Amino acid sequence: MKPQSNKSHWETIYSTKNSEQVGWYQQKPRISLELIRSCKLGRAASIIDVGGGDSNLVDHLIQAGYSHVHVLDLSENALEKSRKRLKETAKQVHWIPADVTEFEANTPYDLWHDRAVFHFLQEENTITKYLKAAGKGIRKGGYLILGTFSEKGPETCSGLLVNRYSLKQMKDLFSPSFTYLRGINVDHQTPSGNVQNYNFALFQKN
Repeated sequence: MKPQSNKSHWETIYSTKNSEQVGWYQQKPRISLELIRSCKLGRAASIIDVGGGDSNLVDHLIQAGYSHVHVLDLSENALEKSRKRLKETAKQVHWIPADVTEFEANTPYDLWHDRAVFHFLQEENTITKYLKAAGKGIRKGGYLILGTFSEKGPETCSGLLVNRYSLKQMKDLFSPSFTYLRGINVDHQTPSGNVQNYNFALFQKN
């Protein structure tokens, strides 16, 4: 899917579905928060949630006292939904409408979180661009938390093909720039009652 048609696809999704209707909805992103806490970052750490436009993760990060939170999403509709949900608190967040494969961070982040984007990248060149963006966008010693559909996960999501990754495949893809620290396999129950299997990996930038 070309970038513009990809953007149109997601704008349509977020303009026609409520947050609680999409398969990836989580009232509380428990695994992501657990992995973030395990990094033991200070509350002034810079954190970016890639593809987090309509995710509740930002709500929990703000509630936990993190003061430098950035949310990147291809869909401006998704970002607007989060801004409306957070109301005045939205002013504490840096909102970035962008394609992550074309994104260049002004300064590297302490933590890069992605539970929404990476498994949608189908072409080798877009995967390479993502790896480059993450490599430049995370400071030395910083952390990467990546959640993808596992080998047992669905083959499609939201009408699009996805790649499914084992923890070993994730480790190999991000080596040698990142050191693999920990992996978690977990079932996610969608609002419709289906179960999707995810792998989460925690890396540290070398």
